[in-house]
Amino acid sequence: MRTKAVPDWRERATSAGDVVRHVRSGTSVFLHGACATPTPLVEALAARTDIEDVRLYHLHTAGDAPFADPEHAGRLLSVSLFTGPPLRRAVAEGRADFMPVFLSDIPGLFESREIPLDVAVVQLSPPDAHGMCSLGTSVDTAKTAADHARIVIAEINEQMPRTHGNTVVPFERVAAFIHTDRPLIEHPVEPEGETEARIGEVVAALVEDGATLQMGIGSIPDAVLARLHGKRDLGVHTEMFSDGLIPLVEEGVVTNRLKEVHPQRIVTSFVSGTRKLFDFVHDNAVVEFHTCDRTNDTALIRKNDRVVAINSALQVDLTGQVCADSIGHRIFSGIGGQMDFMRGAALSRGGKPILAFPSTAARGKLSRIVASLEPGAGVVTTRGHVHWVATEYGAVNLHGKTLRERGEALIAIAHPDFRAELARDLAEIRHFPTRPPG
Repeated sequence: MRTKAVPDWRERATSAGDVVRHVRSGTSVFLHGACATPTPLVEALAARTDIEDVRLYHLHTAGDAPFADPEHAGRLLSVSLFTGPPLRRAVAEGRADFMPVFLSDIPGLFESREIPLDVAVVQLSPPDAHGMCSLGTSVDTAKTAADHARIVIAEINEQMPRTHGNTVVPFERVAAFIHTDRPLIEHPVEPEGETEARIGEVVAALVEDGATLQMGIGSIPDAVLARLHGKRDLGVHTEMFSDGLIPLVEEGVVTNRLKEVHPQRIVTSFVSGTRKLFDFVHDNAVVEFHTCDRTNDTALIRKNDRVVAINSALQVDLTGQVCADSIGHRIFSGIGGQMDFMRGAALSRGGKPILAFPSTAARGKLSRIVASLEPGAGVVTTRGHVHWVATEYGAVNLHGKTLRERGEALIAIAHPDFRAELARDLAEIRHFPTRPPG
């Protein structure tokens, strides 16, 4: 493809209202998400009253989600492929819908047109000297959406980082756009509490020199990263990362030297964090962004040795079944990439799939380790796939253990206030005596 600079591109910008006129009734639309949410276009789309039966497909979006407000029923239907906080109530009340799907499978739905996208609404960096824009902080499913939607409309933001990897959208592909110069929505670093600190210590002890890391966002992954400063030659192949990784790169702890897949590079599909993170990834050739069907491809993940995948859970039952996307019937998040990386790490030579979470919820009133999952709870990671489980009371490996051994191991890392009750439940369910909880 021949490319050229677009020196007059800013003069072609129009208003948000004009840009979203490309969305018509009865169409399917992709919305860019996370820190790349094109907020002005989202607001302009929600303000339209002349369209109906428009389906909006998206991962978790940042900021408000006005398109899911009650007054838009029948006009705009949100379909979360991973549900964020702004959509939880709308999904629970039936004003929005949720699709359970592996993150790695979503690009294929767009490419095959099983979900036939008419319009992709994205946020881009300004075009470079070759006329190429970048998807910036979120490539994940957005790249495939931009490649296969009939029309691409955009917010071109002067402050969107230009990122490396498979991030390019040609300016000529953009049918209409607004021009902005605004800060991206930030996800501030969560404070570390005593529980998170202890979990960080437990999990960090499982990370060996030369390991390749996958981690999510939040206080527990950050607590783990903060305790890896004594490690050597760590690598990163993940679906996302946040600010907590930056000090390990700057100190030379993360070198990516021993990785088999994309050596010398941090591999991710999106980032979520603060301005410090956005500055770190801007024009940084060490960080490669790829679509999530590549970052989360189990066949690629397993090629790296000593993959340590750190994920979380809402509930784990005494057999090892893991609920991570719902609280009973109420959708909380999504399947995401947990199973992709749990299985990839398990197949990696020396790999460790780890589920790390506080032992209790609701300020200590509820145990996250339970005899049975709540009715309606989604099993994201099956008991056949689960390996390491960690709380502030330690870590246990369930792989190769019987139901009795699994139950006793999990009770040992449950909160002490719930161990006796769990032991009685285990004995009643399995009809065998159990050793007194420690």
